[in-house]
Amino acid sequence: QVQLVESGGGLVQAGGSLRLSCAASGRTVNYATAWFRQAPGKEREFVATIKWSGVGTYYADSVKGRFAISRDNAKDTVYLQMNSLKPEDTGVYYCAARFGDGTYYLGQQYYDYWGQGTQVTVSS
Repeated sequence: QVQLVESGGGLVQAGGSLRLSCAASGRTVNYATAWFRQAPGKEREFVATIKWSGVGTYYADSVKGRFAISRDNAKDTVYLQMNSLKPEDTGVYYCAARFGDGTYYLGQQYYDYWGQGTQVTVSS
């Protein structure tokens, strides 16, 4: 069992930056973490994922080069640094976790633990 809590969302202008945090408690070892987002009226989509080691990362094409996922396991926290934000980045951002993964997983069905989400709004 792992509990996840997102924070760091807010309102920013296009071109600005935000850093989201996902704090974990419970079984806070050997898990991979991913970020998903959901815009109003849209399907939830994969954003980025990171292995427990912090070395392996994978990004959706829509955010590659602008977003960076990282983690600090000593603090039980995963981050999503978002730069050059666009209005289309607006949505609720969720972090999710899974255990025992041997590769990258992009589908939400592979993740068993989810946070409650944090709102990101990018104005034009």
